[in-house]
Amino acid sequence: MAFALHERLEADTHFVTDQPHSRVLLMNDSQYPWLILVPRYEGLRDLHDLPKEHLAEVMEEVRIASEALVTQCNAYKINVAALGNMVPQLHIHVIARFEDDAAWPGPVWGVKQPLAYSEAKSTALKVKLGTAIESGS
Repeated sequence: MAFALHERLEADTHFVTDQPHSRVLLMNDSQYPWLILVPRYEGLRDLHDLPKEHLAEVMEEVRIASEALVTQCNAYKINVAALGNMVPQLHIHVIARFEDDAAWPGPVWGVKQPLAYSEAKSTALKVKLGTAIESGS
């Protein structure tokens, strides 16, 4: 079966780019620059489900996404998580954090309702982050 993105991820994100092993998405919440990497392999629920030969490669893509958020958004801290309690498909959150963000210093989940990007702002951020990620940041 070909790779298919979970419908909730499809609804809550904007496409940024495809890396060799992961689809990179921008969470549609302008309160935090927030990328989600979805390994493009079927049937994965947790990190340990990744084939051993792809784990390091996916984690390198997480590192590149993290670095892009630091360089392009001037992030103070990067949070990385693979929770998956609401969406069973393996996906890795890479979230830029700032000492003055809406949830600091706690986790971003459930603090405030998501605030969608305007089309212009999401497009600009997708281009900026996508370019950094594709260049290896």
